[in-house]
Amino acid sequence: MAYFHELSSRVSFQEARLACESEGGALLSLENEAEQKLIESMLQNLTKPGTGISDGDFWIGLWRNGEGQIPGACPDLYQWSDGSSSQYRNWYTDEPSCGSEKCVVMYHQPTANPGLGGPYLYQWNDDRCNMKHNYICKYEPEINPTSPVEKTYFTNQPGDTPQNVVVTEAGIIPNLIYVVIPTIPLLLLILVAFGTCCFQMLHKSKGRTKTSPTQSTLWISKSTRKESGMEV
Repeated sequence: MAYFHELSSRVSFQEARLACESEGGALLSLENEAEQKLIESMLQNLTKPGTGISDGDFWIGLWRNGEGQIPGACPDLYQWSDGSSSQYRNWYTDEPSCGSEKCVVMYHQPTANPGLGGPYLYQWNDDRCNMKHNYICKYEPEINPTSPVEKTYFTNQPGDTPQNVVVTEAGIIPNLIYVVIPTIPLLLLILVAFGTCCFQMLHKSKGRTKTSPTQSTLWISKSTRKESGMEV
């Protein structure tokens, strides 16, 4: 969901479409009422009193090109920008009005007075494609080629809306790899230090001279000593 407080930051239908596609997604398409209710629950955080959130509709991926239009067939000309064939619709009363309005928004006007169809919340309305709104992108689930185990958890944080959070567990082997790889430099350093220590000890042991038990340690002078008062 791209929600902008500043009106100047909001975008046209085409800009919203390109923004979603640049990130590998598409403007929101809705397949059924269950998906509609999911989006409504996500938008409810924006409608809570005291949050300072202003009104702002959201572009979804429904639009029509207006070519070959037959009188009275306008509602049937709308299509999803992501190629979805879903026929699910949630129009506000008396919508679509057609004419020059060819792109569709999901109402989000919590401060507006209710109209004939009730509050201007979550129902759909066709609008001019160059109007500036927020937008909602939809993405395909990421597929991991190693087929990891996926477990579904529910968020219980204050203010969170009930929604699934998918946590991927890839098994113990990848986790061991992440632990072992960073320790390789340390292991190499220890190995080098150990080898250096062994080499120095071996070098010192070779340089030592052992004394034979039968070898005399007495020093014998080569010069002739003269004893005073003695004759040979």
